Amino acid sequence: MKKSTLFVAMAFAATTSFAQLTSKNGEAYLPETDDWSIGIDATPFLNYAGQMLSNAGATAPTWNFLNANQTIIGKMYTSETSAYRAILRIGMTSNKSVAMIADATVTTAPTYPNLIAMKEDEMKAGTNFIGIGGGIEMRRGKTRLQGFYGGDAMIWSSGSKQTYTYGNTLAASGTIVTAAASTNFGSNMTTDTYGNTARITEMKAGRTTGFGLRGFIGAEYFIFPKISVGAEFGWGLGITMTGASSTTMESVGGTPLSVGTQTIEGGKSSSLMLDVDRNAFGTGNGSLRLNLHF
Repeated sequence: MKKSTLFVAMAFAATTSFAQLTSKNGEAYLPETDDWSIGIDATPFLNYAGQMLSNAGATAPTWNFLNANQTIIGKMYTSETSAYRAILRIGMTSNKSVAMIADATVTTAPTYPNLIAMKEDEMKAGTNFIGIGGGIEMRRGKTRLQGFYGGDAMIWSSGSKQTYTYGNTLAASGTIVTAAASTNFGSNMTTDTYGNTARITEMKAGRTTGFGLRGFIGAEYFIFPKISVGAEFGWGLGITMTGASSTTMESVGGTPLSVGTQTIEGGKSSSLMLDVDRNAFGTGNGSLRLNLHF
């Protein structure tokens, strides 16, 4: 009898919780017209709550993006049942390394306490990524459990380049200076197509451009006013194209000796995907997400 009473009480409490659309302080649980929303990965918060309940030693939750690609995903509600979705990532990296190397034109050893004449070699590396997308979301449901569906479209592009400048200029006469008199930064020393030692002056990866179009469906539950936990799945088309890479190098070779430059191009590639997905082509995954509305 006690178990039956407890079950009825729990069922009643759950039903009341689902039906309640305002908090005790009069705050609305569901999003309203002109509200904005941003989504983050809910996993750290759920792990924290589980550790607290199990006495396993809780670790403070971290604020994570929806995936490893640092993509911002937000929404703007045009009504209580519809919203625009925005997807954005604009990023770049730039690195520089400078190394000292002996002046190859100096052929006599220094006398004490003079130092060997030195020159600078320099490497610069950079990457860039831009991704922009948008979509329309429709919503349904009369309780704190809300379903949603709609479509997204996105275009993105990424590229990278490395450049090298050398203190020792190559020379094929007088004091002969070959590519061997250069700093090895890890990927800049090679051989030309004739087998001569060569040094790379520029290396560009083929630019990758992609387009995605998908439909999605999902659900979320509002655990607090304007704060929900949800997930979505989708089906769509993704197209990716990568252009040819290029590597420019210089070396000393031939008969008689001369300084020469070669530029070698790589291949191109493309791919097409049409499938069920858990992520919007790198814009958020199918794991639980925490949505904050304001």
